[in-house]
Amino acid sequence: MAKCPPRNDWFQRAPDVGGVQRFEAFFAGHGYNLHRHDTYAIGQTLAGVQSFQYRGGWRHSLPGGTLVLHPDEIHDGEAGTESGFHYRMMYIEPALIQQMLGGQPLPFIQTGLSSDPRLFAATGVLLRSLDAALDPLEEQDALFDLAQALNTVSGVTRARQSFDYVAAQRAREYIHSALERNVTLEELAQHSGRDRWSLSRDFRLLFGTSPYRYLTMRRLDRVRALLIQGQPLVNAALIAGFTDQSHMTRQFSKTYGLSPARWLKLQGR
Repeated sequence: MAKCPPRNDWFQRAPDVGGVQRFEAFFAGHGYNLHRHDTYAIGQTLAGVQSFQYRGGWRHSLPGGTLVLHPDEIHDGEAGTESGFHYRMMYIEPALIQQMLGGQPLPFIQTGLSSDPRLFAATGVLLRSLDAALDPLEEQDALFDLAQALNTVSGVTRARQSFDYVAAQRAREYIHSALERNVTLEELAQHSGRDRWSLSRDFRLLFGTSPYRYLTMRRLDRVRALLIQGQPLVNAALIAGFTDQSHMTRQFSKTYGLSPARWLKLQGR
């Protein structure tokens, strides 16, 4: 029997809107090295088997289910069969989920996979098509429904912890104002009105990652935007607040599982 000709990897990204990044991709074999990011990664496998390492084991996503990767959890991605895998995914800032849930520990799906139809339906609205933007009100309703579905389906009962959402939010806003310079935990504590170790704990609980990781990720967001605009790697690194290009490249590869050069190639650049 003749083998099917190899298919090329491809990646299509929709315009970022309101803290949500959406994309569609196909990988014939290996997709991503082990990496982590500080957003939720929520999506659906459209065809094939999407295999990945997550929380100490291999997971296999099939059409009809939902992937929910928690912020800052290490994972990778590859085809589970020779036919490759086709999927749509979105990255959602934990701060958005916080706004809809009123400031509480982030919902957590332990295995990274769910067969719950409520979560599949809520995710499907946001991933229905990347070719046309959703109506703003439709998108906001869909995000609210997704947050509620995540909270309901998470199935993890956690004891109520004492935390200061207002202080953590002040620290998050301060980070956004200081991307181009060094920021200390003492600075964040002074600005937020919370002692530094309580603030560090609260930040992780409420936003899914540490203050330093959050700062690094926002810098990498800026790097990607600058690269899309055509800036050279070295310029993008310095403008975004990294010490040099090699520092940025290390952080980029650790975060996305791809080098900046391969990421740009997948964008068609």
